[in-house]
Amino acid sequence: MKLDAHHHLWRYNDREYGWIGDEMAALRRDFLPDELAREQSALGFEGGIAVQARENLTETEWLLGLAGEYEHIRGVVGWVDLCSADLPAQLERFAANPKLRGVRHVVQDEPDEQFMLRQDFLRGIEQLRRWKLAYDILIYPRHLPAACELARRFPEQVFVLDHMAKPPIKSGELEPWATGLRALAALPNVACKASGMVTEADWTRWRPADLRPYLDVVFEAFGTERVMIGSDWPVCTLAASYEETMGVVTEYIGNLSAPERGLVLGENSVRWYRIRP
Repeated sequence: MKLDAHHHLWRYNDREYGWIGDEMAALRRDFLPDELAREQSALGFEGGIAVQARENLTETEWLLGLAGEYEHIRGVVGWVDLCSADLPAQLERFAANPKLRGVRHVVQDEPDEQFMLRQDFLRGIEQLRRWKLAYDILIYPRHLPAACELARRFPEQVFVLDHMAKPPIKSGELEPWATGLRALAALPNVACKASGMVTEADWTRWRPADLRPYLDVVFEAFGTERVMIGSDWPVCTLAASYEETMGVVTEYIGNLSAPERGLVLGENSVRWYRIRP
């Protein structure tokens, strides 16, 4: 099964999607499952994992509703309030749905760089294992030390790093991102999405060669058994088409064996998110 490990869906309104600034005006419209399915099927992908773009329970409910309607939405990474005393009830409400495979908080926007190590957040993470839910880590390179400590504290919890921790591709710098990424990859309960690269590069001038050094670090650190391809559609369209975005990774792994390519192109997503047939 070929799966896109990371995409979004939304019905746009300026109140709930205020993070879409003027420089991203092309995203100020609806992006819905039928459009995505056309992009995926053209490349032989059988579906993907829809990831939250709003931090409210309505988002999780909406994505799960779409997943029940569209077979190609193979799983959902939703949002619950991990810091809330009401978290058990929220998990009870949503986790019975087999399409909920993980949760995410937009840690990159939190002013506290140690947010992931707050006691209320840690108590929330502790509850995910009961429901066999992954936690998606959305951070910048400066948050990697805290992410390492988080994953170290919960060795039985599955963590998936989104967008390779957003390395500074536009500037061409590797450090300190590479050192931090390798430290996180040393923890066996963490996987990584090869996603989000084109929008961390120069949107109008990037070339695949600009991204290869970062992919080199990711694959050397995580290996083919812990890397999964993701588009970050429709955000990727700010810098590249869906085909171009996915082509960065598919071309990079072109010289790997067929079994190794199969892992990156879908089998790892199935295993790490426990996607059900």
